[in-house]
Amino acid sequence: MARTRPAPRQDVPIEGPVRTCVGCRSRGPVSELLRVVAVDGACDPDPRRRKPGRGAWMHPAADCLHRAERRSAFPRALRVPGPLDTGALHALLEANPAPDIRTQAPTPVGAGGRGSRSTPDEPAVKHSR
Repeated sequence: MARTRPAPRQDVPIEGPVRTCVGCRSRGPVSELLRVVAVDGACDPDPRRRKPGRGAWMHPAADCLHRAERRSAFPRALRVPGPLDTGALHALLEANPAPDIRTQAPTPVGAGGRGSRSTPDEPAVKHSR
């Protein structure tokens, strides 16, 4: 009796920008991942994706955080020497075990209200001529 091979899995293409989680090393859309930056020797979560500097991406899950710590992935991904403090990431994930990153996503350009290109954090500046 001949064995039949299963059909190859057809992956659904991901819409928009794709990043790799530093913990589980799987790829996903940026809307499902949390950006992390290095600030003064610590990993600082950047859910709005606005902070300057090089960023690393991870799923907002404790499992991915533990894997990234075990593999020393944050210093390597952020290109900083020495270990980084991940206390802020632990606090974020403990406070909200499954944060909805989409509610913390940045406002698209031009959606600041009243036709301005400013974000909700900064007021619109009107120039008089």
